[in-house]
Amino acid sequence: MSDAVSEAGSLAGHRQRQDADMERQGQWPQDSPWLREAFAALPRDRFAPGRLWRWDGRAYAPVDRAADPDGWAGEVYGDVGTAAVTRVDGDRPLSSLSAPGVVTDMLDSLRLEPGHRVWDVGTGQGWTAALAAWRAGPGLVVSSEVDEDLAAFARSRIEAAGLDAAVTVGDATHDGVPGGGRVDRLHATYAVETVPWSWVEAVRPGGRIVLPWGWLGYVALTVSADGSGARGWVHGLARFMGDRRGPAQPGGGVAAYRTVRGDGEPQDRRVLNRDPEGLTDWHVRFAVRVAVPDAILSTTVEDHLPVVLVHDGDSSWAEARRHPDGGTVLLQGGPRRIGDEVTTAWSRWEDLGRPDPYDYGITVTPDAQWAWQGAPDGPRWPIAPVRQAVRQAVRPAARQAVR
Repeated sequence: MSDAVSEAGSLAGHRQRQDADMERQGQWPQDSPWLREAFAALPRDRFAPGRLWRWDGRAYAPVDRAADPDGWAGEVYGDVGTAAVTRVDGDRPLSSLSAPGVVTDMLDSLRLEPGHRVWDVGTGQGWTAALAAWRAGPGLVVSSEVDEDLAAFARSRIEAAGLDAAVTVGDATHDGVPGGGRVDRLHATYAVETVPWSWVEAVRPGGRIVLPWGWLGYVALTVSADGSGARGWVHGLARFMGDRRGPAQPGGGVAAYRTVRGDGEPQDRRVLNRDPEGLTDWHVRFAVRVAVPDAILSTTVEDHLPVVLVHDGDSSWAEARRHPDGGTVLLQGGPRRIGDEVTTAWSRWEDLGRPDPYDYGITVTPDAQWAWQGAPDGPRWPIAPVRQAVRQAVRPAARQAVR
């Protein structure tokens, strides 16, 4: 048996396993059965480059198709909630094939129908643009990619799949729809903290925008009938790459926290009547992210006890430590009391009845943007620009409701 035949058989097996895993985990959307057909017609491996990158716990290591075809296939068809990293810059991922479960959920949220004109923002390897073109039809999908090499790669893979979709090089965060006019649907694959107003202007009234908002979730917005704004609900949880042309946000973890804290002594020390381990709850984390968007939280363990580290990427920091006697101490330093901001947001979440992330949404107008809870006229928080992050897409939580 030739190596090519053997590899083809291996890939076929991986595709079948992914299909079964998606079925078992409930990742095939009932309202969008076309996605399962499109995945079969456009296998993920056909949009993967010959070199992928695997995190080994310390650094990203290359996994080459030529040298390790089984390992490469394992990266392409790993867990359905895991992205396959396709480009790195040191220890920072720059591009990926998004997790299959994220892709299906976002495209289901887009409510894409044949005949829709689509703007795919952030082409990457071209897989989501290809899936959208398979559904919408020939000549109806245009995709924007800031990286010329990635755009060329995606263009070649889309053409090899026999699809008619345009891939252009440009900065979609600041430019309009390539070729002009308005689209029916906009699908973004990289995270933004504030929604570019040009994206809302690009979509016809009543049209749909699905985008990763910040570093934790994605939202589905509907443009108002008069085009004066857009609003919609959180539809899923996942981490995404950020706008590569935006300034990078410092990451989490102990090292980043130590960099911000430095050697300074705490300027504020007090007893906290809370268990810091509560901040490992992703519902709490999401509420804090909404209320204090520049707070970067990490959790660690020291002497078998939980420690929560918080910083703003600049000069303010806090840490909450549980002591062996059961009490918790909050230490803070810097020009703002970011620990107090986090605990206040935590208390507000409790006062609101401990809502889950799918009970939040955002509204976008030409002059302002804000997040809200429960209903568009409910409690709200302003959305202010913060430093963009470059992050890897990870497993989403199951969507609770279709909005």
